[in-house]
Amino acid sequence: MNPTMTKIIELLDRMRLGGFKNALGEELDRAQKTGCAHNDLILRLLAAEYAHRQQRSMLYRLRQAKIPFDWTLESFPFKRQPAINKKQIMDLAQLDFIGKAHNVVFVGEPGTGKTGLAIGLLRKALIEGYRGRFYNAQDLLDELYSSLADRSTNRLINTLCRYDLLVIDELGYLTLKSEQVNAFFKLMGERYSRKATIITTNLDYEKWYDLFASKALVDALLDRLKHRCVTIQIQGQSLRSPIPAKKK
Repeated sequence: MNPTMTKIIELLDRMRLGGFKNALGEELDRAQKTGCAHNDLILRLLAAEYAHRQQRSMLYRLRQAKIPFDWTLESFPFKRQPAINKKQIMDLAQLDFIGKAHNVVFVGEPGTGKTGLAIGLLRKALIEGYRGRFYNAQDLLDELYSSLADRSTNRLINTLCRYDLLVIDELGYLTLKSEQVNAFFKLMGERYSRKATIITTNLDYEKWYDLFASKALVDALLDRLKHRCVTIQIQGQSLRSPIPAKKK
């Protein structure tokens, strides 16, 4: 490598232009062979840098989202769960509901695919450039409760409200303190009409009154949550059940 090229590589490293650096050798060889114009060469190098940054940003969003499983909509076993309307899910995968700040609630027994569908939609959103976060419901409520000790609840809620899509998984038979309930309701109130939320639960809406033990608060929560919401009931067998052997 000649001294000039060495200095170019050093500068690209200092400027963190990884995509530009990775494409430089190949593009210079191409330019020498084809005799392409300088502006075309610059354009191709800048395009490589842009693609590199987009990829890096996407990987960062995926890491920050804390997705616990590798579900995708492409890998979801729709054939094993005919109770799910695949077209409805693929319509949601267009992600219009995020731009409109609408909600999605998956209701069904454990193992029916609620979490897989929620993760698939979240992953699609992250790839498309949205910011999102996955939370187990109990973990979220515990984090909200812990924030009360150092009075950081408002800061935490503000952080959660910046996510374009928030997934709250397994809102079910939880042990809740009144302070957790109040903080959760405040979070949902702040996200109302501003950001999209996906909730998975094994409880029909009428059982939320037993979970949160406050009719007035649940009335207010459901009024906001269901105002702009797609509720999907999944009444099928658990996907964790063994696949029946094919008859010979």
